[in-house]
Amino acid sequence: MSRRRSVPVEQPPTAGTVRIDKWLWAARFYKTRALASEAISGGHVQVDGNRVKPARLLRVGETVTIRKGQIEWQVVVRALSVRRGPAAEARELYDETEASRQHREERDEQRRLLADSAPHPEKRPDKRARRRIIQFRDR
Repeated sequence: MSRRRSVPVEQPPTAGTVRIDKWLWAARFYKTRALASEAISGGHVQVDGNRVKPARLLRVGETVTIRKGQIEWQVVVRALSVRRGPAAEARELYDETEASRQHREERDEQRRLLADSAPHPEKRPDKRARRRIIQFRDR
């Protein structure tokens, strides 16, 4: 008498979809899935203009808007992946819209011009200068 063991076969719930938090992590927008989930829950990630939950299934062709601080990307999902590979593979998962790219480059240029116009000290303050700064600040 032989016993047959049934081996569970893992199949995705629906073919051609992946959780948005996994995709954002695989596409290297966030360093961890936890950070991706937190951003999604905080409303910093939208799919086709709507707020979503971290477990939402993402499909090829959908538009995802991602805000991280001052930077905003609007990307079209080109491929799905649950594996975090090299940066070159991650860039193959999406196409950034032309308007998004242009807007981001304009903001980068503005930031550069602003940084150039701000005065920068020639060197870090030494111990004596730091003490004077602290005295001045504490008055």
